Amino acid sequence: MLTLKLLRESPDFVIRRLAVKNFDATDIVNKIIVLDDHRKALQTRSDALLADQKKAAAAIGQLMKEGKKEEAEQAKAEVAKLKARSGELLDMAEDNNTKLNELLAQLPNIPCAQVPEGKGAEDNVVVKTGGPEVGLPEHALPHWDLAKKYDIIDFDLGVKITGAGFPVYKGKGARLQRALINFFLDRNTEAGYKEVEPPVLVNAASGFGTGQLPDKEGQMYFCGEDGFYLVPTAEVPVTNIFRDVILPEDRFPQKLTAYTPCFRREAGSYGKDVRGLNRLHQFDKVEIVRIEKPENSYAALEEMIAHVESIVNDLGLKYRILRLCGGDMSFTSAITYDFELWSAAQGRWLEISSVSNFESFQANRLKCRYKDENGKTQLAHTLNGSSLALPRVVAALLEDNQKEGYIEIPEVLRPYTGFDRID
Repeated sequence: MLTLKLLRESPDFVIRRLAVKNFDATDIVNKIIVLDDHRKALQTRSDALLADQKKAAAAIGQLMKEGKKEEAEQAKAEVAKLKARSGELLDMAEDNNTKLNELLAQLPNIPCAQVPEGKGAEDNVVVKTGGPEVGLPEHALPHWDLAKKYDIIDFDLGVKITGAGFPVYKGKGARLQRALINFFLDRNTEAGYKEVEPPVLVNAASGFGTGQLPDKEGQMYFCGEDGFYLVPTAEVPVTNIFRDVILPEDRFPQKLTAYTPCFRREAGSYGKDVRGLNRLHQFDKVEIVRIEKPENSYAALEEMIAHVESIVNDLGLKYRILRLCGGDMSFTSAITYDFELWSAAQGRWLEISSVSNFESFQANRLKCRYKDENGKTQLAHTLNGSSLALPRVVAALLEDNQKEGYIEIPEVLRPYTGFDRID
């Protein structure tokens, strides 16, 4: 959430930068300033009434000492009126603040200066490519046909049990899932990330803290009786570990990693681009989260990008890194880099990771703060990245490593799978 201080001091800057995200903030920013002016006026009136109440209350005691009971009763009546008026002002202030916070919650994060302008994925900027060229055998198959051929993923059985987008992993397919999760977690912990196992159900305050609510409410599965949401990513519970926390300076950086199943409704998804593992309602993902002091967050972002790239290189897959344009960025992000793998069998790129710096946007919602060297409370910066999301990694692994009559397992995964091929 953007701060009132920024909106008051630089409204034109906010409006101009949010236009890079194709978001017209003019009306909302102007309304916020009007409501904030009203908030200040109500506070001034409330303070004046409180002073009058204290003065009148003090006078009552003196009048009683002097035996002026009638005047004391009149003073008491005046205090009662002042209290009633104070109550009215308090109700007005609460209503005003509710409207103000609702408007603040509607403003997305400001994209940083490095974010290119653009309306959608076609305007993203490729900043790097890497990995080997893929040579496929004749009559190569897409992963959904490979999954059926080798009986490792059953999409139809998932439809029977739950519905589309909930596959069943079988045999070596299930072991490959477990192997990838453990491999990713091990690589992250070796890089200094502390492993945590968070809940996969979160409350509304957690969803608001990381910006999923109210922006992505329609994409999340909701348990109505308890008021809980199934997590769309481990970013939500892990980052919320630091909600309402003031960190001392010597506690930076905070580096955490977690595996969770993830749940996304993805309403309206259909067509060839969502076949097989390309888009699921339930999938496995390993996440990395960092809490940083503002002056260190962009160096941390570069470290995270390099870390994710090293894992992709170890898997021996062809990839590219994109800097997202304003129109393709999330509501909460200040800058995002996407990793995509090349699916030679499908002839298309598959997104497998997003690495983002949210600057102080999430921290302001979370009230995640720290004490600086002068003892002043400041907002921290939050970052997160997929390290990695499994479905499309598995899709690319199966497709790009298919041989005549078997699928070869990358050497780095063999200690985790216990086998070197699927046949």
